[in-house]
Amino acid sequence: MSESHAQNEGGKPGPSPAVGNQNPRGIGFLALCREDFRTYQGNFAEQGYWAILVHRYGNWRMDIRPKLVRIPFSIVYRILYRLVTYLGGISLPQYVRVGRRVRIWHFGGMILHAKSIGDDVQIRQNTTFGLVREGHLNEFPVIEDRVDIGCGACILGTIRVGHDSVIGANAVVVKDVPPGATVVGVPGRVIKQRSVDEAGRPIKGEPAATWETES
Repeated sequence: MSESHAQNEGGKPGPSPAVGNQNPRGIGFLALCREDFRTYQGNFAEQGYWAILVHRYGNWRMDIRPKLVRIPFSIVYRILYRLVTYLGGISLPQYVRVGRRVRIWHFGGMILHAKSIGDDVQIRQNTTFGLVREGHLNEFPVIEDRVDIGCGACILGTIRVGHDSVIGANAVVVKDVPPGATVVGVPGRVIKQRSVDEAGRPIKGEPAATWETES
């Protein structure tokens, strides 16, 4: 099966799930799970934590060799993935590269089919990352570090949401978002932008840019 026609865990077009371990480098699987547990304030009952934990496990299993030994782990993963999707309403496929300390607030109606999600990203209910339209396979967004995403937001297509940006509730984003920007509306538009470096620190001497909203 070619990559352009691969099927993800949900049976929909998407990047091939056999992409190897996408967990963050430089931290072990158990340490990563403990960090995620702290991110969710030690609340194992949160559906967002279930989704992250199953996602970490789904990627960890890809390092098991040979492939024949991996089969029972993959069966467990697929069952857990379905349970999280049905019980939590959160679809977070294994092929998505998810950074550290990602927080999924609340649950329900969440289709998180991105190319990557950065560190310290905040995601709220009824959020959609994915294709902009049928026929545009493998065109998924990149969410950079420390992005704060409001409930009901849609981020669609091959776009990049810059670090430290804020996506307002119910915004529909189909164009690149610069770092430090605040985006609202349908279609999404930048209403202000903070000058920040890649670590999220304000850049001294550079005033924040602002844009007039459309009437």
